[in-house]
Amino acid sequence: MQFRAIIIASRYSYYEQTGLIPKADRRDSGYRDYSDADVHNLRFIRRARDMGFAVAEINDLLSLWRDRSRQSADVKKIAQSHIDELSARITALEQMRGTLQTLVTGCVGDARPDCPIIADLEEPAEDRGSVYKPDGVARLRHQSITKRRVT
Repeated sequence: MQFRAIIIASRYSYYEQTGLIPKADRRDSGYRDYSDADVHNLRFIRRARDMGFAVAEINDLLSLWRDRSRQSADVKKIAQSHIDELSARITALEQMRGTLQTLVTGCVGDARPDCPIIADLEEPAEDRGSVYKPDGVARLRHQSITKRRVT
């Protein structure tokens, strides 16, 4: 299958280490030998990753996917929680964009050294009454970095 060739070895190893998938059999050449079930699981994981789910959430979703007696309410709860996280991140990103847009609009962009962007970075936003608070940026960056490390 074409999908088999697309899997990056380090990503597959990571999935093995995190317990999302079992260790794959290897051929004499050392290449992994993917079963149809492995490919099916990897497609599920890839789709969940594309939607931004964290490894722990993907693990829960995989468990529910494999459990034919699952309750859709359990799946919905995970998805709704993820939507809530995404909404919070979107709000924070929109606030950052608005602040940056205001600063860019206020910057003349000429040869003079005066720049409202630099001034904003130098002086904490709450001291000037800015709409966006720096602690929100730190939380957003921390969440993004954490998600990248985890997923």
